[in-house]
Amino acid sequence: MQLGFVTAILPDHSLEEVLRTAAEIGYDCVEVMCWPPGKAERRYAGVTHVDVSKLDAAGLQQIKDLQERYGVSISSLGYYPNPLGGDADSRAAAVAHLHDLIDASAALGISTVTTFVGRDHNRTIEAQWGDFLETWRPLVAHAEREEVRIGIENCPMRFTADEWPGGNNLAVSPAIWERMWEDIPSDAWGLNYDPSHPILMQMDYTKPLRDYSDRLVHVHAKDLRIDRDRLDRHGVFAHPALWHTPKLPGMGDVDWGRFFGYLTDAGYDGPVCVEVEDRAYEGSLDLRLRSLQQSHDYLRQFIV
Repeated sequence: MQLGFVTAILPDHSLEEVLRTAAEIGYDCVEVMCWPPGKAERRYAGVTHVDVSKLDAAGLQQIKDLQERYGVSISSLGYYPNPLGGDADSRAAAVAHLHDLIDASAALGISTVTTFVGRDHNRTIEAQWGDFLETWRPLVAHAEREEVRIGIENCPMRFTADEWPGGNNLAVSPAIWERMWEDIPSDAWGLNYDPSHPILMQMDYTKPLRDYSDRLVHVHAKDLRIDRDRLDRHGVFAHPALWHTPKLPGMGDVDWGRFFGYLTDAGYDGPVCVEVEDRAYEGSLDLRLRSLQQSHDYLRQFIV
């Protein structure tokens, strides 16, 4: 396995600065954010460390050279929009950009793209399943042709009132994953698996490692604490932002020894990338860098 981090936590760094920082701390890889340049409303969105719309032969070579110079690889090109929600123009733009990411990932020899499936949070799963198939069949077919694997993150995207009632991501449970893979059967897509999300949903976060080992494309290392006093006050049907807190690895409810035990049993030998969403470490660049150092030092006991 390779230890890395998601570059969204360093939005003001250039790609070279990100790779230099990763090398100085001791990371092996980074998941590079590739949003279209411009403003984004959601936290951790809109970060562009590689603008795939402007990549030419010289740009591709520069990215390859930077990886070699710093000894840090790019584990995936990441972009987390909602290709099934919002207006028609925003959906079309998200899909077009995902096609561009697939092409760029193939050209760079990375061969991995990480993203969300998306969802219209105002409609049931059944009501939008046809739209899901219409959107994702061509994307998966494109990835298959380019020999790229798509890792779908299992985040519910259902934390606050504006994401209610259904959330902004369909791919939240084994039942839905199996239906996705049955209706779009291809080895070109699987999971960008994050153990913190099943904890939020009161599920066993190690069972997917046992049941879907062949679908593990990429892994996120993020912890989460269920705040029991708040949960007792608000209940599980309240917005989850009221009763849980994202934390750095080792500071929440994930038993990382147990997690990595099952991950190694699964034969997984790919990237595990720290995703920093801990508000306690967001106040300054120094704190964000400290969060990356602390996460690295904690997780190195499991990835040598």
